[in-house]
Amino acid sequence: MPDFKKFNIADWFSFYRIIAVPILLLFIWLEERQIFAWLLGLSYATDAIDGFIARKLKITSARGSQLDSYGDQMTLVVALIGLLVFETTFMRENFVLIIIAFIPYILQMIIAFRKYGKATAFHTYLAKLSAIVQAVFILWLLFFGPVYWLFYSMIVIGILETAEEITLIFMYDKWVAGVRGIYWALRDKRRLMEESGK
Repeated sequence: MPDFKKFNIADWFSFYRIIAVPILLLFIWLEERQIFAWLLGLSYATDAIDGFIARKLKITSARGSQLDSYGDQMTLVVALIGLLVFETTFMRENFVLIIIAFIPYILQMIIAFRKYGKATAFHTYLAKLSAIVQAVFILWLLFFGPVYWLFYSMIVIGILETAEEITLIFMYDKWVAGVRGIYWALRDKRRLMEESGK
């Protein structure tokens, strides 16, 4: 049983995204598209808020990074379920491209769990950009309909971000949080200490 007193305000924003998942699933089941879209938007907003608060108050931690990652992954899954229900035609028409983009993501998760026993929490700049584009596209799709240049941008950035995540997994023998990208990983003292200890 976790000691909830140890969690800070940024952690609780991440917890919100996790707690919101069954509520979002309920509104999918009830076919309440607008309510689902607004609540999904709120979940995406908390994703931006928790990181900002953690950095501003200097309360970043490995636990918080991992919690944030779990919240992100669960929000993505429920968003995809929502699109399957509310945008069935769009999902069917673009199924092949979506699968092409999703397979590397699944591969990255498998590699991370085999190596670290848990999901990564690198939170690279590319991952943040990918999350923003993804959120904008999904919410725009739910409220107004598809914008294909945004959809293609989301796919390309998502694949690039996943490729970078996989590369970082092979660069770090031990699980670490907060790596801005490959450029910064090459200069990361944590990784350099790993290599010097071999």
